Amino acid sequence: MTGTDPGRVLAEVLREHGSRLASSLVVLLGDFAAAEDLVSDAVEKALRTWPRDGVPDNPQAWLFTVARRRGLDLLRREANYRDKLRQLRWPVRAETDDRLRLMFLCCHPALSREAQVALTLRMVCGLDTAQLAKAFLVSESAVAQRITRAKRKISQAGIPFRTPSDDELAERLDEVLAVIYLLFNEGYLATGVAGDLDLAADAEWLTALLDRLLPGEPEVMGLLALIRLHRARAPARFDGAGRIVLLRDQDRSRWDHALIDRATELLVSAGRMRRPGPYQVQAAIVACHVEAPEWAATDWPQIVVLYELLSAMTPSPVIRLHQAIARAQLEGPETALATVDELSGRLAGYHLLHATRAELLRQLGRAGEAADADRRALALTRNPAEQALLEQRLHRDPAPASHYR
Repeated sequence: MTGTDPGRVLAEVLREHGSRLASSLVVLLGDFAAAEDLVSDAVEKALRTWPRDGVPDNPQAWLFTVARRRGLDLLRREANYRDKLRQLRWPVRAETDDRLRLMFLCCHPALSREAQVALTLRMVCGLDTAQLAKAFLVSESAVAQRITRAKRKISQAGIPFRTPSDDELAERLDEVLAVIYLLFNEGYLATGVAGDLDLAADAEWLTALLDRLLPGEPEVMGLLALIRLHRARAPARFDGAGRIVLLRDQDRSRWDHALIDRATELLVSAGRMRRPGPYQVQAAIVACHVEAPEWAATDWPQIVVLYELLSAMTPSPVIRLHQAIARAQLEGPETALATVDELSGRLAGYHLLHATRAELLRQLGRAGEAADADRRALALTRNPAEQALLEQRLHRDPAPASHYR
């Protein structure tokens, strides 16, 4: 394939096929480290030879062959592994279950949530430790330690590399969805933090993969709809200087309305399963926002009802916070402020509580207290876009803004 950018092709191949290659090697070798080493060796060789010799006609098969040969070299003294590796052929059997099993293994409930996220991004998405460290604002050594501890725990506990049984599926699926949801939230306001690493796109890719591997799971469909509804607003969420544009001020003509329609159809299909869950309800809340032609037309009564349903499903002070703000659109800021103050002890370290409190105080004409609350929120967030918004508020009196970013 002459005239093709080798780096771009390699990145595309790794995104589409890297997890299949790694997971097939993990299945056969039962060893995360050995499988990763084989894939890394193949990638290193591609980086050395493709710019010189050109991109092969079948680059994914080329990578697979190199990894397989390297595995045979490393394991030639171990007849069992050698025989297993020789049985492999490209393309790997179309059992995308390998990636499914890998995802469920990485999100095993025996692992901490931090370890689940790191291991999933490393093994399923193929991100390296430098990318992970940049995404989560920690050192490379800290990321490497998380991954190493997780692999060691899997090995020492003898956790099997398999798709969970029907009895285990619900619990394990909840873990997988929670990891993907956390990943999306990490990437949602990542502008200026993670550079060109789009964690929100990775979260959408993982959820779409899960939807293909487990068709008809309503909460998977709900999470995919939720992510896509949020991402449909991406073109309008920041201005030319990278500053946050709040929902009420966004140019709705810039939203991806075709994506909104597809996400809404997906949410309707999930609703037909008659098994409502929290991701479906959250997606329904976002749908109420994006279906409104303008801010003033938002169906706030329906949003309040949906928050009540969500709060019943997953009681949380954060949900109560958003529920109170939705009520403020119907009953005024004083009612919402009473609930926010009630939650201030449990959410003292949550910057959005203080930012929300500042908005409500400002609407009530209590500018000094509002500035104090904004300063508290500023001290608690590390996100540059949010910091810029809060600093802007501290220097001028902005129009009332929505809690919904």
